[in-house]
Amino acid sequence: MAVVNLAERYEALRAEATALAGELTDLARRAAVYRHLFLASGGNHAFPLIAAHGALWAGGYFRMGLNLGRLLSWQYLAQPELRQIQLQKLDEFANLFRDINRRVCIDTYTNFHLTRLHGDHPDLGTVLTPELIEPLNRVHAANARGQELSEAEKQLVFEAHFRHEQKHIVGPTLTEGVAKFDWPLVRAIALRPPVRFAYFPRGRCLWFRNFADQEERIEKGLEALSIASRVGWRNVDAALQKYAILPVEYFERPAAWFAEFHRQWLPAAQAG
Repeated sequence: MAVVNLAERYEALRAEATALAGELTDLARRAAVYRHLFLASGGNHAFPLIAAHGALWAGGYFRMGLNLGRLLSWQYLAQPELRQIQLQKLDEFANLFRDINRRVCIDTYTNFHLTRLHGDHPDLGTVLTPELIEPLNRVHAANARGQELSEAEKQLVFEAHFRHEQKHIVGPTLTEGVAKFDWPLVRAIALRPPVRFAYFPRGRCLWFRNFADQEERIEKGLEALSIASRVGWRNVDAALQKYAILPVEYFERPAAWFAEFHRQWLPAAQAG
C-alpha cells in the first residue's frame, strides 16, 4: 500500500476548497459547493444541503440588513465622520458572517473528501477532528453500498458536523466580531434574524433571541434539520431553485455542471 502523507493531502484538499469557495461575497458559489457535497454523499450528508440554503438565504438578508443600516445611520446626520465609521463597522460585521460561511464551506469540503479518500487511515485523527471521522465514514460506507442512512443516522452526522463548526469556526469568530461591533441598535437587530429557508412550510420561521448564543444556534440548526426531514430531502434540494440564484442547468445536469465549475475555478495543476 502506498504511503500517504495525510498533512499534504489535507492541505491540497483545503487549497482546492478555498479556490472553489471564492471570495467573501460569493455566497452562490458556496451554495453550489455545498450542494455538490450533499449529492456526492448519496444524499446522506444533510449538513451541506442545509448550509446551501443558509448561504442563499443570507445573500438576501445581508442586502436587507445593509440597506437598513444605511437608513439608520442618519441618526448620525450631525456627525458625518461618525456616520461613516459606523457604516464601515456595519460592512465589517456583514463580512464577518460572509467569512464564517466561506470558512465553514472550505472546512466541510476538506473534511468530506479527506474522509472519503482516507477514512480508514489510522493516523487520520492527527489532521482531522476525531469526532468527525466516524460520522463521515458512516456517510461514505452507506453511499458505497448505495444505501440511504436512516433519519436518526442523518441527524447524528449532522449534529456532529454542526457542533464541530460551531465550536471551531462560528462560535469564536462570532464572539470576537460581536464584541467589536459598537453600534448597539444595529447589532441588536442583526443578532435577531428571522431565518426562513425556502423549504420551510408557509408561515414557519426560526426566530432568534440572540444569534451570538451558541446553544441557541445549535437548537435552531437542529430545528431546521427536523423540518427538512419532514419535508423530504428531494423537496429540500429542489427548493434551492426558489431563490432563483443557482443556474437551472445545475438542477438538470448536476454532475456535468459541477465538473465544469470545478475545471473553471481550479488551477490546471489542482484540477488534474
